[in-house]
Amino acid sequence: MRLDELPRSDRIEDRRGFTAGHAGIGVGTVMVLTLIGWALGIDPRVLIGGAEQLSGGSETQQQQADAGPGGGIGTPSDEMGQFVSAILGSTEAEWGEVFAQAGKTYAPPTLVMFSGATQSGCGSARAAMGPFYCPIDQKVYLDTSFFEDLQRRFGACDVGSKTCQFSQAYVIAHEIGHHVQNQLEVLPKVQQAQRAMDQVEANSLQVRVELQADCLAGVWANRAQAKWQFIEPGDVESALQTASAIGDDRLQRQAQGYVVPDAFTHGTSAQRTRWFTTGLKSGQVASCDTFQTQNL
Repeated sequence: MRLDELPRSDRIEDRRGFTAGHAGIGVGTVMVLTLIGWALGIDPRVLIGGAEQLSGGSETQQQQADAGPGGGIGTPSDEMGQFVSAILGSTEAEWGEVFAQAGKTYAPPTLVMFSGATQSGCGSARAAMGPFYCPIDQKVYLDTSFFEDLQRRFGACDVGSKTCQFSQAYVIAHEIGHHVQNQLEVLPKVQQAQRAMDQVEANSLQVRVELQADCLAGVWANRAQAKWQFIEPGDVESALQTASAIGDDRLQRQAQGYVVPDAFTHGTSAQRTRWFTTGLKSGQVASCDTFQTQNL
C-alpha cells in the first residue's frame, strides 16, 4: 500500500519507551489469562485486573497524557508512528465526510501507542491483549508489537511482505470502527442489552458488534481507495488473510485444540472475512447492519 498521499493525524498519544512497572503478575500469566478469556468469552481485562488485585500488584506508569517520545499528543516522526498517523488521518477524513453527509459531526478518537503495558480508562492495557477501543475515554490502544504477532504467531500475512501494512491498517480501522459505533450510540445500546442477558447471549450480541466493526473497516478502505488509490496488488488478500487468522474458531483451536461456539466474541474466520469484504465492496454504512441479518 502507498502512504504518500494519505493525510496525517496529530491525535496520537505516544507512550512508547516508558516502563510500566507491574507487581504481582508477569507476562506469562497475562497470556494465560488472555487465552482463558478467549475460551470462556470473558473480557481478558477483567481477568487480568482481578489477578492484579489478588496479587496486591498495581500498575505504575511513568508517563502522563502529555509525555512521550513523540512529544505527547501529536504526530510521531518515526516510521511506525508515521504509518499509524497516516491510517488514523485517513479514517478521520473519511468518517468526517460520512457523518457530515448524514448531518452529524464526527469527533475523532485519540490513538495511544504504547510499549508492553499502560493504563486505559477501561483498565490495564497489555500487548498480549491486542489492540482495543475504550469507550470510556474514547481512545484506541495499540502496542505495535501486535503487528509482529500477526505475522509470526498468527500467520496473518507473509513475514516481511509489504502487503502486511494493509493488514495492519485493517486492524487499526477495525478499532476505529468501534469508535464510530460509539459515536452512533450502537455500543451504549448493546452494553445495556447485554446487562440483561446471560453470558452466551451476551457473547452472541458481541459477535455482531465485532463483525460490524470489520464491515466498517471495509467501508473506510473502499472510500479511502476511491480518493487516494493507495491499495496495491496483494493488499486486500493480505487483509482477508488477517481477518481469517484472528477468527474465534481459529484462535480457540490454536489455544485449546477445540472450538466452543457459545464462547465466540468476535466471529469465525469466515464471518470476519465476509463482513470486511461486504464493507469493502459497498463503501456504505447501511450495508453493515449485522444486528438485523439472520445470516452472519
